[in-house]
Amino acid sequence: MTSSEALQQVLKRDLFGSVSRLSRGGETRVLRDCSDARWWLRPLARHLLGREGRALQRLEGIERIPTLQSSSRDRLERQWIEGLPMQIARPGDPAYFRKALQLLRRLHARDLTHNDLAKETNWLVTPDGLPALVDFQLARHAPRRGRLFRMLAHGDLRHLLKHKRQYLPGHLTARQRAILAQPSPLSRVWRATVKPLYLFVTRRLLGWSDREGAGDRQGMSRGG
Repeated sequence: MTSSEALQQVLKRDLFGSVSRLSRGGETRVLRDCSDARWWLRPLARHLLGREGRALQRLEGIERIPTLQSSSRDRLERQWIEGLPMQIARPGDPAYFRKALQLLRRLHARDLTHNDLAKETNWLVTPDGLPALVDFQLARHAPRRGRLFRMLAHGDLRHLLKHKRQYLPGHLTARQRAILAQPSPLSRVWRATVKPLYLFVTRRLLGWSDREGAGDRQGMSRGG
């Protein structure tokens, strides 16, 4: 750490490395560091870090999506966004979900799908009650916007609507209920084949959960 860089808090540490909040040049940032990842997971950790960096570059200029500050093979720094994760803030204003849908459409308009929106920790509620998105390690860029892109974008939308159903079930429109009732073929295949293995690896072997990181923001009036 230099005189202009000070570690404020380690947010998460696991087999893939660490995520920390730090201050650099008077700005608060988030540092993802995979240099201390387990050796057998380091190539995957670097791949995911690279995906996040490329996604943030393509999303530059969209409000409430972190700005990429710097990126190397093992380290990525991005903007810190003030806010609390959805499961802590528990948004009860329909405007939050309208704005979240607009934000998701802007992401898809840049030919990107997020692919990890089932996790409530990836949806933030800012101090102004607005939605923000973080964690783009699984984001996919598809400039041709083919069938796979459309199915993944549909999956992003369904995950958002599932959250709305949890917090504001009475505000779902008829069309939104119809979307929730119709998972894409890719989603059906995932649930029947890949998801059981994914849950075994992430929850049993790696100790992850869909709400991983919630404790990082507990007790904070704001966080990002």
